[in-house]
Amino acid sequence: MKYHPHLVIVAGIALASIVMSGFAQDQTRAQDQIRDRDIYGYQLMTPQERSEFRARMRDAKTMKERERIRMEHHEKMVERAKNKGIDLPDRPAAKARSGSGMGSGGNRR
Repeated sequence: MKYHPHLVIVAGIALASIVMSGFAQDQTRAQDQIRDRDIYGYQLMTPQERSEFRARMRDAKTMKERERIRMEHHEKMVERAKNKGIDLPDRPAAKARSGSGMGSGGNRR
């Protein structure tokens, strides 16, 4: 049986792409889980709610708007926790309040 070098190369590239795609998805999932822990009350939220919260924070134009979103979210999570009989800390994490949790490239203006 004769192998064509081009087919071997194409097959190798296809296999590498599949492996790397799976690795990238696992890495993204792990990063999302780490980021989720920075959201006040994350354990009371669905994955969709966490994603929407991150999007709202990312789309906020000013620090004042982000602070308003954070405080509204905080009140909502306190109420949700109270209804479920769960204790949450009184305040959002200092990291989230200071805006340092935005990561590089945040919309700080």
